[in-house]
Amino acid sequence: MKFRPCIDIHNGKVKQIVGSSLSIDASSAKENFVSSKSAADFALLYKKDMLTGGHAIKLSGTREDDEAMLSALKAYPGGLQAGGGMNSANCLKYLEAGASHIIVTSWLFEEGHFNMSRLEELVKICGKDHIVIDLSCMKNGSGDYVAAMNRWQTVTDLAVNGQSLKELSSYCDEFLVHAIASEGLRKGPDKELISLLADAAENGLHNGAKITYAGGIATFYDIGKVKRYGKGLVDFTVGSALDIFGGSMSYEKCAKKYGGQ
Repeated sequence: MKFRPCIDIHNGKVKQIVGSSLSIDASSAKENFVSSKSAADFALLYKKDMLTGGHAIKLSGTREDDEAMLSALKAYPGGLQAGGGMNSANCLKYLEAGASHIIVTSWLFEEGHFNMSRLEELVKICGKDHIVIDLSCMKNGSGDYVAAMNRWQTVTDLAVNGQSLKELSSYCDEFLVHAIASEGLRKGPDKELISLLADAAENGLHNGAKITYAGGIATFYDIGKVKRYGKGLVDFTVGSALDIFGGSMSYEKCAKKYGGQ
């Protein structure tokens, strides 16, 4: 289990937001923190601390977002994954700019329906070793986890469970799994979702695909919960709780304790 850093970019600035507050046009969101430092500054920090597998995400899809993303990739080539509006037409742009992986989300769906042919197309272009599938999860009316798209505003027909994770792991190197109900709220991680992810990893994802969990981590005690319920098989990311994003958790301690595992 290791710590994966993040750079969330909204209207060109590094922010921490409440994920469920994003509108479909992404022009506004409830902000937890807005940094005076650039995306490149954070990339250089992660490079200095030798943190790998972090993700840089464009949340609003503006030209300013794109410029900030490219500057971060240039500052830390090979050290960051790039997400936000990724598809078969633009994925090589970000890989060639220095991203280790591209993180794909909404483009894999059409009107809420998962489109396997799009994922197969992406694999042909990028290679599965450069693909991270973002599964932003929420519970449906039956209490099952399903993926959401369109900046978490649209529920899809893709169930997130051991079977779907195993099937999709043939087409990617990693999963980035957001607990939408917990994202940005600092109310603790989703233990049920983490247990589901651990069971999937334990029962054999193809080619050793990795899983990173995001959502709700507010304390080092919460990280302990991720380790316990994730059986040490699920990596994690922390956002607004870190002191570099206005929170109280020590980024330095987190990086030193969990960065190299």
